[in-house]
Amino acid sequence: MVEHDPSSFDVLLTDLTRRFGRAFAVKGAGSSKAALTAVEELARDEEPVALLLVDDGSDDVLIRAHELYPRAKRVLLVDRDYSSTSPAVQAIALGRADYHLVRPWMDNETMYRAVSTFLSSWTKEQEPTFELFRIVAREGDSRVLRLRDVMTRFSMPFGVYPVEREAGRRLLREAGLDASRLPVVIRHDGHVFVDPSLPDLARTIGVSVTNDVNICDVAIVGAGAAGLTAAVYAASEGLDTVLLEQAVSGGQAGTSPLIRNYPGFPHGINGGDLMGQTCEQAWLMGAHIVFAQQAIGLERRGDRRVVHLLDGSEVSARGVVITTGIDWRRLGVPRLEALVGSGVFYGAAVSESRAMQDQDVFIVGAGNSAGQAAVHLAKHARTVTLVVRGDNLAKSTSAYLVRAIEATPNIIVRHRTEVVDGGGDGHLAYLTLADRKADAVERVPATALFILIGGEPHTQWLPDSIARDDQGYLLTGRDIRERSGAHRHHGRAPSVLETSMPGVFAAGDVRRGSIKRVASAVGEGAAAIRLVHDYLGT
Repeated sequence: MVEHDPSSFDVLLTDLTRRFGRAFAVKGAGSSKAALTAVEELARDEEPVALLLVDDGSDDVLIRAHELYPRAKRVLLVDRDYSSTSPAVQAIALGRADYHLVRPWMDNETMYRAVSTFLSSWTKEQEPTFELFRIVAREGDSRVLRLRDVMTRFSMPFGVYPVEREAGRRLLREAGLDASRLPVVIRHDGHVFVDPSLPDLARTIGVSVTNDVNICDVAIVGAGAAGLTAAVYAASEGLDTVLLEQAVSGGQAGTSPLIRNYPGFPHGINGGDLMGQTCEQAWLMGAHIVFAQQAIGLERRGDRRVVHLLDGSEVSARGVVITTGIDWRRLGVPRLEALVGSGVFYGAAVSESRAMQDQDVFIVGAGNSAGQAAVHLAKHARTVTLVVRGDNLAKSTSAYLVRAIEATPNIIVRHRTEVVDGGGDGHLAYLTLADRKADAVERVPATALFILIGGEPHTQWLPDSIARDDQGYLLTGRDIRERSGAHRHHGRAPSVLETSMPGVFAAGDVRRGSIKRVASAVGEGAAAIRLVHDYLGT
């Protein structure tokens, strides 16, 4: 803690020590010079630093401390000032601080809650002290990506143990297994799962994968931001609600390491946390949620709409909301497609962050998802190279992210460049980049490639009677009305989020013309349920 005001220094240090001194050593400095000396001494002694709380006259401390402790959380202590020139605005926008505290706080509890949140964020990024699951696998096994992703999305602490090392072999011996069938997941109670499928894994962590509700008021297909919100509102408003998801909850929003422009979270929120809390909320409101259950068809049967599932079962609903989102568009390079899960990843793959420590990482994409992934991975990787086909980021990336990227020294942006090839012996080792501006091709070493180049709507499972545009996005409302020969809904025009099949609605990224933002998907999910009520006459 750095506070230049002597009258505040003693009070703040005493209060912080009283509340957090049992779990953390709390140190204070009355000047930037003293703080820098203390931080450098801690670094020499290899002592971890979780958090730096500094006043707005200590920028040099934040910069130097970040070099020594890139994962330490940085909190700026500022006076209340809602002007755009406040030190907090610039520091957070440029990535020099993670959080801020405003003086004076209303009471100590306000400060304690905030600091507890900051410390919890740091603790979550450390290696877990308790592992609910241990994964034993061969190094480079692409199936581990799926296991990591599920564990991360459900906040299950886990460890990965390569069978090539003694720790992995010891776990197998203790479980009475050999290395003939991998990967193996060992639960803390000794229960063993050999090469588990997604449904097996979902059962392992205690969620439902079998639908036992065949008739309901509303069926929601897809558990991303729009679908989870629709489930919250449908269940809370008294509709019998079934939420179906082909994988696990969260959608693309759940893979975002930090969403900074979601209302109500001034310092941003982890997308997985936001979606996880929304999923819990939907469940507690009374929604019946089924994971690892893929919808493969939809038909109109009288006044009901029937969703067909991959396991042969079906759900009959009075109304359906489609929130299946989009699948990441493929890069289409054969040798890289063969390495998916072994250094090549579609989406942000937050679960792989720790594995990127001191590595050279590449990201293909120029939207907010790519920018968020770059800023997040830069905290772990030695370098992060953002490969962009266009000549600037501003056309497709929010201004706050552009500023953060420009202010992060280990992020490199390569404009007018494409990934045209790559390879490695079982794991990504290099990429071939084509620089269109220089008309040159270059081969570069690479540990990981994250591909975030937009998506294709997940609508292939729907019948032809549900209208789509040329890219497969669902047409709703006015888009249907404006089409020649558009369907009429029993003598009425379709409502704003209604598809060409009466009683079937679409929300979120799967819908043509949707705004690709989490907040807008949440809004559409809520609005869709209002329209379902109107359709049902309730």
